[in-house]
Amino acid sequence: MPEPMEFPNPIELKRDVEASIVPSGTRVTLTKGEQARVTQSLGGTFTVIVQGNMFRIEGRDADALGLEVARQPARPAGSGPLSQEQLQEQVWSELKNVYDPEIPVNVVDLGLIYDCRLTPQAESGTYRAEVKMTLTAPGCGMGPVLQQEVSNRLMSMEGIEEAEVELVWDPPWNQGMMTDAARLQLGLY
Repeated sequence: MPEPMEFPNPIELKRDVEASIVPSGTRVTLTKGEQARVTQSLGGTFTVIVQGNMFRIEGRDADALGLEVARQPARPAGSGPLSQEQLQEQVWSELKNVYDPEIPVNVVDLGLIYDCRLTPQAESGTYRAEVKMTLTAPGCGMGPVLQQEVSNRLMSMEGIEEAEVELVWDPPWNQGMMTDAARLQLGLY
């Protein structure tokens, strides 16, 4: 698992920045000059506390925290197209970069991704990705935010032309769906 960055001190916001309230998912603007304490920095997003409330800031807005925006690594030139199996492996790896803003574990290890299928698109040599995912709690307002992040991650991948991410509730999620690594990380052993 990637190591989170540590932020022992509050950070003054360098500019106004869009954020999502956790757990409702409501979009708000945090104001330049406000003090933010970063509590989680995994998967390219930041969970911060501002005036006692929790927010999620997207990685593309890292500069508002005075941090460098992470760049996506490019695939080596001339490496050719990936096989469906290689792309499927890469998709699962990419989904491990999506984190619940309240739990420092990725959505794959949390057991939130129920299914991921790649369907070849006629003649284009690309694929349509279809993901079925759930949430730890059905009423979580961050559901659409996580759903959109999964879709964005898939659409940013070379070889993926289309992505559909469906939130499902059956079977209901439970802690038994987490990987051993996730349970260990959360102290559930």
